Amino acid sequence: MDEFRRQLRARSYLFALVLTVGLLIANIIALPAFGAPHNWTANLSLFAPFMLVACASTPAVISGGGGLDISIGPLATCISIFIVAKLLPSSTFHSPFLAVPIALLFGAGVGFTNGFLVAVLRFEPVIATLCMLFVLTGVALEITPEAGGAPAGNWTTALTGHTLGVVGPLLMIAAPIVVWWALGRTPLLRHLYGVGANDAAAFSAGVNVTAVRIFAYTLGGVFAGVAGIALAAILQAADATLIGSYTLIAIAAVVLGGTPIGGGRGGLLNSILGASTIFLLQNFLTSIHVSANWQQPAYGAMLLAGVILGSLALRQRPPKARAAA
Repeated sequence: MDEFRRQLRARSYLFALVLTVGLLIANIIALPAFGAPHNWTANLSLFAPFMLVACASTPAVISGGGGLDISIGPLATCISIFIVAKLLPSSTFHSPFLAVPIALLFGAGVGFTNGFLVAVLRFEPVIATLCMLFVLTGVALEITPEAGGAPAGNWTTALTGHTLGVVGPLLMIAAPIVVWWALGRTPLLRHLYGVGANDAAAFSAGVNVTAVRIFAYTLGGVFAGVAGIALAAILQAADATLIGSYTLIAIAAVVLGGTPIGGGRGGLLNSILGASTIFLLQNFLTSIHVSANWQQPAYGAMLLAGVILGSLALRQRPPKARAAA
């Protein structure tokens, strides 16, 4: 058990990695066409929203203070509805050069608001983001009270195929990875991990804890904007009833990936593996004709397993055991 705990502590993504490999093999066995090269682009298109909402939830969790942003899934869905219902039909804002910045600014604004509520006004993160969830639900219903489709031949359709000479879904998947890599070359990411690990020590070292936490929620909002673009590309429809579809997925992917709710550890790799696990599980259950009603319990069971394993990795051994070791 001590060796297992040590491995989990050193490689927090290990559980999600094992599950991802196992479920990938199970999917290929259950549905051989799943692994066929001609289906890779379609699979990546379907996977992109899972991965992007997971990445969007990650910065707030790493920042500590119980930073669980439950508004990420609704934010991504609301942005996709906004794109489909308002931007694409518009004669002025239908261009991607205008629609994409608007979507990202929308996400950044919501993320900044969440960060301000948490870091400045001292709201509990779950309460602040739950309030934002209700606000976003109301906005989505106001934008489109009835389901509607996107205009035919709009620019988002290229994101599910090939665009600019590359596979479209890869552009969306790569966006948060490139941003995270760039942040790793600056003090910002080190400050984010430092605040999440011990905000008092970070403050004593001269780190602006409030600004870092606001930045974490804002960055999550920007990533949610990318997720909203991916959803618009796949769904090609504005349907407010889907507003809560990715709420549990976003949270479960982060926890399954091994990023502890306490903050200070984890990263995008963890969340990507957690999202892969959930996506592959959903696809596997569908391929063997399991009712969709059982998918949520399956997510919940995997989330519980991730929490238990995370607590095992972080739990300290008794003093006698540590002395004996």
